[in-house]
Amino acid sequence: MKLNRRDLLAGAGGLAAHAAFGKPGTQPASAPAEAGFPRKADFHIVAGSTYLNNASTHPMPAASMQAYREYVERRGSVGAPADDSLRRREVSPTAAFAALINARPSEVGYVQNTSSGENLVIESLGLDRKFEGNVVTDWLHFEGALVHLMELRKQGLDVRVARPREGRIDIKDLERLVDRNTKLIEVSFVSMYNGFQHDLKAVSDLAHAHGAYVYADIIQGAGAVPLDVRATGVDFASCATYKWLMGDFGLGFFYCREELIGRIRRPHISYPSAAIETHHSPFDPRHDQRMTYTMRSETSAMSQTGTTASGVAEALAVSLPYIRELGVENIQNHRRPLLRKLQEEMPRLGFTPQTPPESASPIVTFAHRDTSQAARKLRDARVSVSVYPYAIRISPSIYNDLADVDRLLDALS
Repeated sequence: MKLNRRDLLAGAGGLAAHAAFGKPGTQPASAPAEAGFPRKADFHIVAGSTYLNNASTHPMPAASMQAYREYVERRGSVGAPADDSLRRREVSPTAAFAALINARPSEVGYVQNTSSGENLVIESLGLDRKFEGNVVTDWLHFEGALVHLMELRKQGLDVRVARPREGRIDIKDLERLVDRNTKLIEVSFVSMYNGFQHDLKAVSDLAHAHGAYVYADIIQGAGAVPLDVRATGVDFASCATYKWLMGDFGLGFFYCREELIGRIRRPHISYPSAAIETHHSPFDPRHDQRMTYTMRSETSAMSQTGTTASGVAEALAVSLPYIRELGVENIQNHRRPLLRKLQEEMPRLGFTPQTPPESASPIVTFAHRDTSQAARKLRDARVSVSVYPYAIRISPSIYNDLADVDRLLDALS
């Protein structure tokens, strides 16, 4: 069964999603998971190609593409009302994302990308100015965030970094770095390098026992593996949407635990930070005041500094309910035999596993002394993965199957 945009929006996660999004009156569509995997018919797949590079950029479902296209057409139409896209959107992307990670809608706001969220946390805690206490992280954390922290280390911030062992970060190695002066533990929920997945509950318990906060980069996890921010206890999280959320560049989500909004500094004050009324007209009884405002208290008031990428939001209003309809656990279970076969077969072709064998994340990585020949073979076979100078990263998704894995293995043989 191939769901069109109307089916996806009508389903929106069934009755639970209707409650979360506040959309009455429609009956839920049958869950896409009932139709089984792989979900090839839901995507525009170029004939003759095999795409196993979803940890780099995940394609949009065809229904999201259509929503995006319709928005562009409205945006480019002379005479269309300025708020037309808001009236047509049937699902709030921030509410849909909140439901996906078990957050309150008020705890989620937009950011431009994952790094914007990470910078926001550092600035909110004053770690970019005071250099008091220390920050604990690990070498499997996102490289962009590590660059940020290493530059702050040069300026005087005490940054402590745990090293991986056999592709994992042992919680005991983090424990050895944390003390009563630790202000923040910053990790990637799922490592972009090898797919190692942190136990965020254990990381949060460690941080909170020492009076510290936890920030998680969740870009390689949200939409790909189950994530419950309430159960894990993380304080902050962020992610862009162009990977497993099946959105696009230029729009991401930021999560901040509700209790923290009034306790941490707002590093940016802008139009979305307040409810504003202007009184410029001479007929306005409050004309002398010119402007009145009330500061808003939800996460979006801290994370959003202006307009957002409306076209991406249109696509997310379709893709996020689609992911919830499929079920993240179902998505994860579909991937397991594909990853298992890669873990079994790639070593026989001379590649050294970098991903722990028990990993359930969407990423599996293999090291090799010289990947140039492999890159050529894969390019000739029109198989797309991430190829680095000394490693290959493979990341299958919901439209991939064992035939796609076989095609990659045949290309490398």
